[in-house]
Amino acid sequence: MSTVPHANSGPGYAKYPEHTVRIVPFKGRVIVEAPEGQVLVDTNRALELREASYPPVYYVPRADTRMGRLSKTNHSSHCPFKGDASYFSIAGIAEGENAVWSYEAPFDEVIAIREALAFYPDKVKLRVERS
Repeated sequence: MSTVPHANSGPGYAKYPEHTVRIVPFKGRVIVEAPEGQVLVDTNRALELREASYPPVYYVPRADTRMGRLSKTNHSSHCPFKGDASYFSIAGIAEGENAVWSYEAPFDEVIAIREALAFYPDKVKLRVERS
């Protein structure tokens, strides 16, 4: 995280300066499959987000995602470090409800994940192949 002030800074950074969020290009391939086996994402352009001591989260480009299988929902959440998240469901499967999230206008510190998608690993099959 940069120490330069941001115009749209996440309030969590000032309140909890020890909290870290790091985003790097993932070196490898990320494949996301719906529970029935259809590939939703196959990309070598993912971003790996590491936040504090949480497991890594892989954000994938919409261009590499079968967006026709996703439908935007009214669900939302807020993170003081990343911003407001919007959610998508995977069409046609019950366990796919709100299985995908995206920060469409994130705070400046994490602008790299803007409009990228992340999938809950307990709702899809997530394969991560490091190069």
